[in-house]
Amino acid sequence: MVKLAKQIVVRGRVQGVGFRWATKMIADNLDISGTIENRSDGSVFIQAAGEPLNLAKFVAKVKAGPNPYANVSTYEEHPLEDVPNFRGFQVTG
Repeated sequence: MVKLAKQIVVRGRVQGVGFRWATKMIADNLDISGTIENRSDGSVFIQAAGEPLNLAKFVAKVKAGPNPYANVSTYEEHPLEDVPNFRGFQVTG
């Protein structure tokens, strides 16, 4: 099974609106592993790994805002060359 991994930073209305938990539900449904955390600058930092098709679906849902209360104004993505060995998808901060 081929896995890809990405590091993602989103900004906008992404804190205090259930963004992390909605993203976790999407990740769990798509078999994406990784972590998500709020940052002190108001952004949300995500590391995500999974099969390419599922990871693409995950990214699309994150960009669109994982729930109706969130609004992603900027999205940055960088590939991770080494795929970390995550255990599930964890809300870490």
